[in-house]
Amino acid sequence: MPETSPRPLRADALRNRERLLEAAVQAFSRPGPEVTLDAIAREAGVGIGTLYRHFPTREALVEATYRNELGKLCDAAPELLDRLAPDQALRAWMSRFVDYLATKRGMADALRLVIASGANPYAHSRDRLLEALGRLLTASVAADTVRADVDVADVLAGLSGISLAAGERDQADRLLDLLMDGLRHRRTD
Repeated sequence: MPETSPRPLRADALRNRERLLEAAVQAFSRPGPEVTLDAIAREAGVGIGTLYRHFPTREALVEATYRNELGKLCDAAPELLDRLAPDQALRAWMSRFVDYLATKRGMADALRLVIASGANPYAHSRDRLLEALGRLLTASVAADTVRADVDVADVLAGLSGISLAAGERDQADRLLDLLMDGLRHRRTD
């Protein structure tokens, strides 16, 4: 018997799923006591049954929330390149990366539960991040605004370090500007 792919979600079901993921990222990122699934459903404006139809377990919701945030970040690379000059797109993506890591840190406790259940939400994260960042760097090199000798993994490590070290958003932005200055192509003419 041929494999069948799952039916695409109806528009209203897709909206409900997106609202659940948005409510979950906010709830899992807040410090304090563990948030209930009922509270997430309420925040999303749906019933608990709707939450369970989309995410049968808490771990499934946490993992989907994490993957959704990762997807939004990685999918932003081509969108930014369509709207901005390559070096500006790169800098804008770097800012989004800092926001992504802040959310991921806020979700750390929830993600630990997912890992404890045997799942690995990070399985493809690094590859996806390297691909998105590589696309931005390649476009910037082609536009002659970023040095050609830059290694994408080194830039990702620098971004991660900035995200972890920065005490506040203003400091993160200053550090991102310093990183961009170090990446810029220096003309000698």
